[in-house]
Amino acid sequence: MRHAFTLEYWQDEDGYVGRLKEVPGIFSQGETLDELEDNVRDAYDLVISDAMPAPAPAGAESRLIEVEV
Repeated sequence: MRHAFTLEYWQDEDGYVGRLKEVPGIFSQGETLDELEDNVRDAYDLVISDAMPAPAPAGAESRLIEVEV
């Protein structure tokens, strides 16, 4: 499944720096806009893969709880 996000970017002395506006913590840089886009996609993939929950151990049970946010 593909999602569209807003790449907010600016130039610095070494090229471009950018972030995904809708996803906190996804920043990267690149010498060109194309390289920045590729690097931001890689950063997103890394964060999402790290956020995936580990499989539950055998015999694990679950229940729904409420948490104050």
